[in-house]
Amino acid sequence: MPDPMRPRASLRTAVVWDVLKDALDRRVKATGREALDVLDTGGGSGNFAVPVARLGHRVTVVDPSPNALFALERRAAEAGVADRVRGVQGDVLGLFDVVERGGYDAVLCHGVLEYVEDPAAGVRNAVDALRSEGALSLLAAGLGGAVLARALAGHFTEARRALGDPAGRWGDGDPVPRRFTAEQLTALVAATGVEVGAVHGVRVFADLVPGVLVDTEPGALDALLKLEAAAAELPAFHAVATQLHVLGEKRA
Repeated sequence: MPDPMRPRASLRTAVVWDVLKDALDRRVKATGREALDVLDTGGGSGNFAVPVARLGHRVTVVDPSPNALFALERRAAEAGVADRVRGVQGDVLGLFDVVERGGYDAVLCHGVLEYVEDPAAGVRNAVDALRSEGALSLLAAGLGGAVLARALAGHFTEARRALGDPAGRWGDGDPVPRRFTAEQLTALVAATGVEVGAVHGVRVFADLVPGVLVDTEPGALDALLKLEAAAAELPAFHAVATQLHVLGEKRA
């Protein structure tokens, strides 16, 4: 795991990073090219883009926030990968105003679909940016994790409201506009013709464990990381994950 992902931040990114790195390695072998072209839409300050660039790949980050792109530029420079990371202001619904169709070996769409007006159009654009047999990495907020978190906090009415709300919101003060079930996310991907390779539950336990335990108990962080990895692909835990990750491949 790259240094930018550790220590506590690794609980939020470890499962996705491991899956993504494996997918990129497979694309390298399949294409015979050591450096891939990767698009990170909504990539912000480079939590994934910079580690991907450190693997030797060329990364284009599309994000609507100038401040995030400025932070990306600084972060890439500090990591010594400024020549492999390019930031462009834009969003997934207007993606082809700033990047080309079919120009990328992998597309990351992480933490984006919750906030766009038309998630289906966002997924279609992400897929249309892929080359044939390219990899799609999709990460979005999970409904079950939010319901569980509200219930465990004693907010039972809010938990029930989120459970019955079409967008998975627990109330007017909910900062997340939309949440998804695993079935909803995979349906969005499958509708584009992309083959769904795997679904992962992300932060199944991490958001429920007291932070002080992870920070002070010897070996707790590594043990929790291993537990998250073990549960990630088990469908039984998708229903309680804070986030859901879908990995797909664009058919030839």
